[in-house]
Amino acid sequence: MTQLEQSDIQALILSAIEEGYDDELKQLVGGLHPADIADLLEGLPPEQRLLVWQNVDISKRGETLVEVAEGVGRDLISDMDTAELSRAVQMLDMDDIADIIPLLPDAVIADLLYTVDKESRQDLDALISYPEDTAGGLMNIDTVTARADITLAVVQRYLRLKASLPEYTDKLFVVDRQNRLTGVLFLSSLLTEDNDKRVADVANHTPVMFKPMTSDSDVADAFQRYNLISAPVVDDNEVLLGRITIDDVVDVIQENADRNVMVRAGLDEEDDIFQPVAESSRKRAVWLGVNLLTAFLASSVISLFEGTIEKMVALAVLMPIVANMGGNAGTQTLTMVIRGLGTKTISSANSNYVLRKEFLVGSVNGLIWALVVALVASLWFGTYELGLIVGFAMIINMMAAAIAGVLLPMLIERLGIDPALAGGVALTTVTDVVGFFAVLGLATLFLV
Repeated sequence: MTQLEQSDIQALILSAIEEGYDDELKQLVGGLHPADIADLLEGLPPEQRLLVWQNVDISKRGETLVEVAEGVGRDLISDMDTAELSRAVQMLDMDDIADIIPLLPDAVIADLLYTVDKESRQDLDALISYPEDTAGGLMNIDTVTARADITLAVVQRYLRLKASLPEYTDKLFVVDRQNRLTGVLFLSSLLTEDNDKRVADVANHTPVMFKPMTSDSDVADAFQRYNLISAPVVDDNEVLLGRITIDDVVDVIQENADRNVMVRAGLDEEDDIFQPVAESSRKRAVWLGVNLLTAFLASSVISLFEGTIEKMVALAVLMPIVANMGGNAGTQTLTMVIRGLGTKTISSANSNYVLRKEFLVGSVNGLIWALVVALVASLWFGTYELGLIVGFAMIINMMAAAIAGVLLPMLIERLGIDPALAGGVALTTVTDVVGFFAVLGLATLFLV
């Protein structure tokens, strides 16, 4: 469904709700895919969201809960009784159940564990034992395996006997009698090679594989680098545990992109845009408080030079220009470095080169724009001395911004904090403090 179609459906559903056309509402919702229902629900205020949710068929509710943001999912689950929720969840695959278990009430989890068979319960226990942001948390256990010593004809007969293959099956996993992975057999090879050949003769014996504690970001990078559709997950003894498929990796990529946007403002990508005012205010207040502290720090620098500002009011006009230019230059460097750290292109081996390069870039840009601002300030206020002071302050701040843009995210990451979360605030503090101090300090030394 395109964005335009989603918008049209939303408009029709809102119209049906306002007009009280219950049959039309049920028909509209019934024709949607669970993923589209999830998008629709996330774009509706709570009252209308629950009205639509009540018209979602029980067969689609479980899949919809897997697709929606966590904050929205909690509201939807709270609107369902235990029996209804249990039926919806039991229709899901084990890996999807593992994804939403943290949202489910204890009574539903107990009912689920009591209802499923022993093998499924063991699979679920294995899936939920790994953190959500790891390869183990991403994997599912619906693997199709083959032995190395059988012929391709035998494999083909075996596959014909199966009712269906799991989604995104592009390869079979070749295992020995202890279920250790020895290679993968691509379906393309199975269909094009001579049927009399053994699996071992055509299998790829050096497949891309993951350990269960590999981070989901590393998994996503590997899928992108090697153009994977599925990949095995193995333990330390290379025993096959499950597989990861491209649909889950796409979700990781989308979540990481959302997180990078939201985290810079101190927000959670799972937050519901329609959550109550009190809850939104509470979550945002903490980050605003941090920003307020950094603003006080910058203001305290200005207060050290009150006398200088009183004697030369023009400085109050020019200081924000220096601080703003440093902040923008530093943000460019910071963004590049954070991306480099995330993609592993920046490491301890090349960090010194990156620092030197960005310092030179900051110096060159500082010199260029220092000449511009010095000329403008001289003409504006009729004194070349003031222009020189502001120009030199610009150079100092741009160089400081380049250094901070490289070192701050590296330091923050070593402290175990997400650089995207704290890097922007820390950088702005540095460029404001250095910018104000450079302008006022130089003016105090040479002009006042």
